[in-house]
Amino acid sequence: MSGTSGDAVVETRGLRRTFGALVAVEGLDLDVRRGEVFGLLGPNGSGKTTTIRMLCGLLAPTAGSATVASYDVAREPEAVKRVIGYMSQKFGLYDDLTVAENLDFYASVYGLRGAVRAARVGELLDGLGLRARERQLAGTLSGGWKQRLALACATAHRPRLLFLDEPTAGVDPAARRRFWATIHELASAGTTVLVTTHYMDEAARCDRLAFMARGALIAVGTGDEITARFGLATVEDVFVLLQERELAREEAAR
Repeated sequence: MSGTSGDAVVETRGLRRTFGALVAVEGLDLDVRRGEVFGLLGPNGSGKTTTIRMLCGLLAPTAGSATVASYDVAREPEAVKRVIGYMSQKFGLYDDLTVAENLDFYASVYGLRGAVRAARVGELLDGLGLRARERQLAGTLSGGWKQRLALACATAHRPRLLFLDEPTAGVDPAARRRFWATIHELASAGTTVLVTTHYMDEAARCDRLAFMARGALIAVGTGDEITARFGLATVEDVFVLLQERELAREEAAR
């Protein structure tokens, strides 16, 4: 991407985060465009989750800068949190509340009130196929249904940008396909989606990808652009190559 940010929803320049002597993210320059599904890939420990936590305003950068929907993540973290949705593998559903009660609670947390909140909860129940389960306790749902409810909760306030950190880990393939169909519907309606995943079939569903390794950005582009850069046949081959390099570094360090 050019880096001129007329349509950029996320911009980072020299973004860095350390934990003592550990450098988790180093010199990250990244742009994510409005309405695209952007995949962040890399081996475990590559800095993906730390990057997302900084972009969500949950973790202050050590150096560099980042803006999300034109808000500075370091100076305006609360403003950032108001315009984003965040969902992870361990999204905080309340097991002892029903599906509808979870939705109502998260809608209220995001500032929806009265008739507006009730209408939005109804819209989400119908739109994500949850209506038949609205009185079921969240703790009794299967993994796929919990995932669907978590996505509904994360989008209750119609966020401009949705962060998904390994959201489909442990979910069956059919549920993952349904989930991704919903993601693309959201993107078509103008929501920008940034997702981390270890599933290469999901990576193929992203408009663009960024590969990270050891906290640094290795490559950014479409799947075809990245495979051409590495001279490999598939995105999965690139992922495996980075994993093998990381394992080789770990072995050499022992």
